[in-house]
Amino acid sequence: MQLVCPAGNLPALQAAVDGGADAVYVGFRDQTNARAFPGLNFSEDELRAGIEYAHARGRKVYIALNTYPDSARFGDWAAAVDRAAGLGADAIIAAEIGVLDYAARRHPLLPRHLSVQGSATTQAALRWYHERFGIARAVLPRVLSVQQVERLCAAAPVPLEVFAFGSLCIMVEGRCQLSSYVTGASPNRHGVCSPARFVRWDELPGGERSVRLNGVLIDRFAEGEPAGYPTVCKGRFAVGGEVFHALEEPTSLNTLELIPRLAQAGVAALKIEGRQRGAAYIGTVARVWREALDRHAAAPEAWTVQPQWQQALAAHAEGHQTTLGPYHRAWH
Repeated sequence: MQLVCPAGNLPALQAAVDGGADAVYVGFRDQTNARAFPGLNFSEDELRAGIEYAHARGRKVYIALNTYPDSARFGDWAAAVDRAAGLGADAIIAAEIGVLDYAARRHPLLPRHLSVQGSATTQAALRWYHERFGIARAVLPRVLSVQQVERLCAAAPVPLEVFAFGSLCIMVEGRCQLSSYVTGASPNRHGVCSPARFVRWDELPGGERSVRLNGVLIDRFAEGEPAGYPTVCKGRFAVGGEVFHALEEPTSLNTLELIPRLAQAGVAALKIEGRQRGAAYIGTVARVWREALDRHAAAPEAWTVQPQWQQALAAHAEGHQTTLGPYHRAWH
């Protein structure tokens, strides 16, 4: 299985490649990708250098163009497809059918991967995208059980990529309305769940900190308590007289123990989430997964999860805790 790792800047791309990623996925410094944070992503010169670095070591670079343009700005996404092709990207990752159609017509030799934002969870959906737009791969949403993944692998017309480690999304990808409700800025159109201009941190008496999104209180942290980037889905709210993570706790997906089953199912690639994370995260996670995958390939019958792998991954997990998420569902 191919190891696909994220990169939000050139040092992170280099760390992913050096850590053993077979491919790295990145985004342009605009709203065409779903991690459009200030200070993140690549200029054309940076991406050209990154692609050169990866290709010199036999690795691939995929460019995420996975947000949804409106009709007035479609030209920006079309231009991004042209730039990706001109830079020598190994594939684009797209969800919106107009973007996929444009890429298929204008750059038929540029492989097209269906983004997780496309939310394709059935054989019929995958077949439609393959027949209409010639997709070469599809990334499955993080809502499927392992049994569902196995059935799709057996029936899908294209190779499938699944998320293996990183932040979870409680909504069906491509359809989240939570940030839109609070800020009026859609994460699927503007490229970020909590736009920085809406985020406000306040210092409180006793060393506490509060964070608001567009004036809405979404969390409060005790002195010294770790605080990740604030999103509505991972906030704490007062419900029924109790304050808790009412929607989702900060935790990271970790499917390391499922490597044998995913390999047996025929999964083509394992995806690490985290383009907004730093080079240290990406380098460590890539090295752990590279070692685990290589050991499994060399001796699948004798393969077991090593404690040091889990310790290293837990240190980089949200809330320092991990889960199998929907993969462990007994029901289908």
